[in-house]
Amino acid sequence: MAKTIEVLVVDDSAFMRKMLTDILASTDDIRVSGTARNGLEALDKVREIKPDVITLDIHMPSMDGLSCLKEIQKITDIPVIMLSSLTVEGGRATIEALESGAIDFITKPAGLFEISGEEKKAEIIEKIRMAYEVLKRNRGSKQPVKPGIVARPSKEKYGELKALIVIGTSTGGPKALQEVIPYIPEDISAAILIVQHMPPGFTKSLADRLNTLSGVNVKEGEEGEIVRPGYAYIAPGDFHMEVDTGKDGTMKIRITKDKPVGGHRPAVNVLMNSIARTGFPNVIGVIMTGMGSDGKEGIVSIKEANKAVVICQDEISCVVYGMPKSAISTGLVDAIVPLKEIAGVIVKYMGVEQ
Repeated sequence: MAKTIEVLVVDDSAFMRKMLTDILASTDDIRVSGTARNGLEALDKVREIKPDVITLDIHMPSMDGLSCLKEIQKITDIPVIMLSSLTVEGGRATIEALESGAIDFITKPAGLFEISGEEKKAEIIEKIRMAYEVLKRNRGSKQPVKPGIVARPSKEKYGELKALIVIGTSTGGPKALQEVIPYIPEDISAAILIVQHMPPGFTKSLADRLNTLSGVNVKEGEEGEIVRPGYAYIAPGDFHMEVDTGKDGTMKIRITKDKPVGGHRPAVNVLMNSIARTGFPNVIGVIMTGMGSDGKEGIVSIKEANKAVVICQDEISCVVYGMPKSAISTGLVDAIVPLKEIAGVIVKYMGVEQ
């Protein structure tokens, strides 16, 4: 008989606790084994019931979610999924929580209609199951936390655009990007284009955070913006980001509300396919941690049209191995490396003609 996934729901809202409990009770393999109203109660419940997964609200009295997360990580390796509001403040707090070790997040529904919708229910259930799979894989093999990155003050801009580095990631991506973007040299003659599956607002917080840690300039991509070396552009949440080359040869960013592709907007495939259409001669594609297969079609496109080098994050350093595994299945990947080596491999391949 399959194991039931035991979940601890932590939220100061009685309504939210009940709704999450009801959603998870609709499954055959998940049940809520306990609830807590704040971080202090949560710590007691973690010790008492030893759940498999914790959902943790960010804003609570007595002890907030961020403080609670840090305390939980001192006593256990149970995966934590944050519940966050769709606000600027919520976005910043969520990025901090992901940096601190939360495995993923769910945006808090605006009301009863949204949380009772099938799409939101499916998202919550899928992420609980994903977190439990991570627990099974990682239990007993927790890696030491890397020391904080020291920000570099220079934000110089450099001339000729010689390469495009395109990165696709999803679950685990915000933390993984901190192991890559800050280690890209600030004088690199490439532009970096990033798709991270996130809702609106959260990508701005992610860009701002990465910008403080990196020598390259990190920002959300904007419609009509010229693609410049020494910049990293993150696709805005709920928008596709593409690139297009004008008659004068200038490469610019396009932001669209075209329909989701593979359930995603932004989608890695959309960005990579647009790069393929430009025929730009020096492209490095990178697929990192994430659920699903977004990017698989895109790497085929950039391999054929741009003769791209493709790098994938290895399984052991991924939170979820879905996207890299799917990309590797094409047989077109040039390097499969641990997360901490990706920046170095990118630099190694810069300017190498395939």
